[in-house]
Amino acid sequence: MQTSFAPERLAADPQLATSESILRTCVHCGFCTATCPTYVLLGDELDSPRGRIYLIKDMLENDRPATAEVARHVDRCLSCLSCMTTCPSGVHYMHLVDHARAHIEKSYRRPFADRALRALLAKLLPYPGRFRLALAGAALARPFAGWLANIPALKSLAAMLALAPAAVPARSANEGPRAFPAQGERIARVALLQGCAQKVLEPAINDAAIRLLTRFGVEVVHVEGEGCCGSLVHHMGREEESLASARRNVDAWTREIAANGLDAIVVTTSGCGTTIKDYGFMLREDAAYAAKAARVSALAKDISEVLATLPLAPARRTGQTIAYHAACSIQHGQQIKEEPKAALKALGFRVKEPAEGHLCCGSAGTYNILQPEIATRLRDRKAANIARTQAQAVVAGNIGCLTQLRGASDLPHLHLAEIADWATGGPLPAALEHRGFERIPEAAE
Repeated sequence: MQTSFAPERLAADPQLATSESILRTCVHCGFCTATCPTYVLLGDELDSPRGRIYLIKDMLENDRPATAEVARHVDRCLSCLSCMTTCPSGVHYMHLVDHARAHIEKSYRRPFADRALRALLAKLLPYPGRFRLALAGAALARPFAGWLANIPALKSLAAMLALAPAAVPARSANEGPRAFPAQGERIARVALLQGCAQKVLEPAINDAAIRLLTRFGVEVVHVEGEGCCGSLVHHMGREEESLASARRNVDAWTREIAANGLDAIVVTTSGCGTTIKDYGFMLREDAAYAAKAARVSALAKDISEVLATLPLAPARRTGQTIAYHAACSIQHGQQIKEEPKAALKALGFRVKEPAEGHLCCGSAGTYNILQPEIATRLRDRKAANIARTQAQAVVAGNIGCLTQLRGASDLPHLHLAEIADWATGGPLPAALEHRGFERIPEAAE
């Protein structure tokens, strides 16, 4: 793609220079349109990666504020990154759309209701204490979600209430900075991201990960000072807030590396993992953080990558049929495709992959709140494809996907860490009660 950015602008703005380089990589081929969820649903060129690239190019090249049209079409992007998997030219759409979102946030004044909702999400979700209080209120207001959904201005609020659990989950006994010693000989020492929303919504996921990793000789630590990875605000264009989160985590993990050493930083939420693995890029122009951030990004591992290095074998009778849902952030954002399925197969499960596995389920961070109609259509399409597998349970590696898909299916939905923990001797996850999964350990056949 030809560009005409003023050279002095590119020299003065490294982020703009990066985006200009990405734009020049695009050859207009259109392969991305076939795998873009919003284009598949809506059929509008401006709701495809290629169309959005044209809008972003025009906005950045002419150094103009975002318009309502540009904001609308960029907002509809899920950042699923399926286009990056498909693109034969290697267009780094993720960094381009991230830049566009930051530009929109700074230059476009959204309608009041949209502005207020985004501010509310940014001030609640990354903070576990605030989020727990919000969920307590949501549990009381949840019965009104259907009524609110009929009011156009309140559809996003209705979607938020519908996604909230009926009751606030109990806190994990494992919360807070501490170490969990390896069982037997220690083979590795890792930090486990506690994060923000997941530790409130599904504390059982990290609890299962701790049992699983320590069972195989991995010491696990919760590092003091870490928190939200920054992805929730990052995808809303709130650049300074996301960078502040990144710096805080880089500082926390760097202190731990210096004091005690770490072999990896393990992440059980693939959306967080994609962002943490990008810290090196996000902080590349920060002289005080560039090298530290690059080191942290290099250490970040999805839990499925760690499981691939362990001698997994079932400690009880398995063999159930599992539908594996590949979160976009793991298959497109991190390009991890085989490790989760290989772990499930090593543990004796029959793994089914739903049709259209490359298409997003509609969760995408806060997308299912900010764009509830598109998100619901994608969710229902995904749930229908999963149902056709005739699986006994659905396994994924991202809390957002699990929360989203539960709204359209009666199947049990659980994290890879939970089912791997059960298969290797851990307790039966609550979701699998009365589902043909044994509570009492049995010898593998």
